[in-house]
Amino acid sequence: MNNKLSDFEKSLYKKLKSGKLEVKVSYRTFLCPYCPDNKKKVGLYVDILQHASGVGNSKSKKRSLTEKASHRALAKYLIKDLAHYATSTISKRLKARTSLTPAEGGDTPLVYDDDQFEKLVWPWKGVLVNIPTTITQDGRSCTGESGPKLRDELIRRGFNPIRVRTVWDRFGHSGTGIVEFNRDWNGLHDALVFKKAYEADGHGKKDWLCGATDSRLYAWLANVDDYYRATYLGEKLRKTGDLKSISRFAEEEARKDQKLLQRLNVMVETKQNRLKKLEIKYSQDSIRLKYETQEKEKILHGYNADLTGRQQKSTDHFNRIFADHEKQKVQLESQIKELEIRELELAKREAENETQRKIVAKELEQNAAIFSYAQLAAVEQQKTREKVQRLAVDHKMQKEKLHKRIAALERQLDQKQELELEVEQLKRQLSVMRHVELDSGSEIVNKVETFLRDLSETEGELAHLNKFNQDLVVQERKSNDELQEARRALISNLRDMRSHIGVRRMGELDTKPFMEAMRKKYCQEDLEDWAVEVIQLWEEYLKDPDWHPFKRIKLETAETVVEVIDEDDEKLRTLKNELGDDAYQAVANALLEINEYNPSGRYISSELWNFREDRKATLEEGVTCLLEQWNQAKHHKP
Repeated sequence: MNNKLSDFEKSLYKKLKSGKLEVKVSYRTFLCPYCPDNKKKVGLYVDILQHASGVGNSKSKKRSLTEKASHRALAKYLIKDLAHYATSTISKRLKARTSLTPAEGGDTPLVYDDDQFEKLVWPWKGVLVNIPTTITQDGRSCTGESGPKLRDELIRRGFNPIRVRTVWDRFGHSGTGIVEFNRDWNGLHDALVFKKAYEADGHGKKDWLCGATDSRLYAWLANVDDYYRATYLGEKLRKTGDLKSISRFAEEEARKDQKLLQRLNVMVETKQNRLKKLEIKYSQDSIRLKYETQEKEKILHGYNADLTGRQQKSTDHFNRIFADHEKQKVQLESQIKELEIRELELAKREAENETQRKIVAKELEQNAAIFSYAQLAAVEQQKTREKVQRLAVDHKMQKEKLHKRIAALERQLDQKQELELEVEQLKRQLSVMRHVELDSGSEIVNKVETFLRDLSETEGELAHLNKFNQDLVVQERKSNDELQEARRALISNLRDMRSHIGVRRMGELDTKPFMEAMRKKYCQEDLEDWAVEVIQLWEEYLKDPDWHPFKRIKLETAETVVEVIDEDDEKLRTLKNELGDDAYQAVANALLEINEYNPSGRYISSELWNFREDRKATLEEGVTCLLEQWNQAKHHKP
């Protein structure tokens, strides 16, 4: 029977090799030509090879001789003639484990040792395979069900996943997915229930490796074998998880519980001490409150007695007044009836006139309101324009005065230094003269007195210069504060205007390069959520004051030392390798702007900017732009 099976296998292998049956759909997608149309097996090279090897070497009596021989011939054709379509790592593993020789009756399907399943991927993850995919019309890519749809399907089946991520590669949907569970004991329990349910249903990992018999989903828990698998699935598991045994997970949870218990014990002891203090305070307050309550009851008793007497007097007085009011009420009611009859007659006569008067009054009020609003708007606009013009003129005058003050300050500083040098020389001469012997006579005394007078005059001039210098510094600071306040006012007014002069957020990360780079590299349906997470991560890096990816270099043409981006920084190098030069340049530009405008706070600041020339705008340019915007709004206003 083995010879018959081998001969039939050889004839089918020749038929496959001649190209009469379609096996290769695209560069990376293959199908089994021997499966029925309603259960057509389509997948990657390694998936079709596992399917063919499992069916060809199956010991089930349900498999016919023809079915086994055809699938063994398919496995032989894939290994010998289409092996170059698989990666080098997968090909070596398959050739080392798969050998279809007639003497051995064919190799068994890919099976891994049980020791490799001692560790699982944490956070707990499951693997979904055989996800239905559809080949596009050009045959270059595949599409399939999304992660949220698969998650809803699993929830309907009674499982508790938190997320399902489909695995995509550069050719599209790979037909596989990753099921994520919670990272605690409940998540482990949900993952084990998930695994056992698929194993009991005949759709576990061993069933998949032995060959899929239908188009339903197969699933298992991700372990060492899946973690180190040289596929996009393995790469995804290595990026998002780690290997961890249940015993190690239990030890870590025990350590966490022990630390929590210690913290709770400290909190309990603190609460007990505080409770004792509160009990003592409560006892003291209770005694004081009891005494105050007794005093209050005494005062209240006296007050109630006095109040009762006054209320009785008030009641008698009210009864007398009420009787008088009843008499007057009857008289007023009769008079009101007569007035109502007269009012009805007058109302009928004035109804028509009143309606016309209301319409005219309403029109007059509307016209008056429109005229008043127009006048107020014109006056306010004229005041604002005159204020801005005065601000521009004042700014120019303050700027000229500031330059003059700085020049005068520099001259006064030079005079101050000369006077200080002259004072020092006079002091040294005076010190020398004081050490001369008294026998020198009155001539030395006269010289000393002359030096003392000169020294006093020089010190007076120096004090005057110091006071003038301080006044100039105070005026300069005041002028600078006014200019900064005007600049902040311009920034707030030009924030929402569209012009070449506007407000730029210095240090803000440009997200467009990130989206384009991730769109080129990945083809996932939930790409936007993933991109938002990556962008938020880099924004947190930019705000971190402990991260300083700069290095100091010395310019060749000068002695100045400047700070530049450190291209060898680990985070920047990883970003450049993963997302390219555009995303790297966006982060580098944001770092340089933050280092220039706010290096200590590391937060985004607003700056008046000339977008046409890509530079910081002057205050005069901002005022001119604001006036132009107001003039345009005035002309366009009806």
